[in-house]
Amino acid sequence: MESFRDYSSKEGRVANTYKMNHRFQTVEYVTEKLASLKNRLRTGRKTMNIWEAIDSLEKCIDDSDPDTDQTQIYHAFQTAEALRAKYPKKEWLPLVGLIHDLGKVMMLPEYDNEPQWSAVGDTYPVGCEYSESVVHYDFFQYNPDFNHELYSTKFGVYLPHCGLKNVKFSYGHDEFMYLVLKNSGCTIPQVGLDIIRLHSFYAWHSHDAYDHLMEASDVELKKWVKKFNKCDLYTKHEENPDVESLKPYYQGLIDKYFPNQNLVWG
Repeated sequence: MESFRDYSSKEGRVANTYKMNHRFQTVEYVTEKLASLKNRLRTGRKTMNIWEAIDSLEKCIDDSDPDTDQTQIYHAFQTAEALRAKYPKKEWLPLVGLIHDLGKVMMLPEYDNEPQWSAVGDTYPVGCEYSESVVHYDFFQYNPDFNHELYSTKFGVYLPHCGLKNVKFSYGHDEFMYLVLKNSGCTIPQVGLDIIRLHSFYAWHSHDAYDHLMEASDVELKKWVKKFNKCDLYTKHEENPDVESLKPYYQGLIDKYFPNQNLVWG
């Protein structure tokens, strides 16, 4: 099988992105970023529709991804089409595949101009002990929260089995897109929105870390995230989909699940 997610190198663009991420993603930083985004979503400063956001992905390269250096638009359609083929009765799922990485537009100068370390890469809870399952765990030693009296404990600021909906994650495109969609009034099922929020939480859905923070409903959610991940991760290849021929099908899904197609992006 082709190898994916090889993070063995401690040098280069991928490792450097994680080094910065693990150093600067503190509880204080994440709290401030979330508060700022929620305030901007209320004021409606920046708006665009789904296709404008997808077109913007042409300019996005994910420096945390060791598996591809393609622009993100092709990965969006690869994931969507894989889900469409595998789960034909879940018509909302290919749409989730199409838009799951749209939050990466936050890196572009015309949007938030977020640095790569604040937009991409695996996500993880802040405010509690870091799991050694997180990619490049050793870089956490540079984070001020690493030896914090409370944040370095197993549960940290959380209660046992508090539920992932109550957990604060490292800031990036997952949480960004989740909040944009929640604010949009779209009718994608909650499980689809949760997939978008948690699809980069590999320590949890691939290594079973942080299960002590799960509530009962998160058990079923993890199953869905795992299904999604197989179509997300293992469709990264060099054969690009015919985007223009696929657009009419996905426009139909957008029409159905987005009553208001002009979304606020902060």
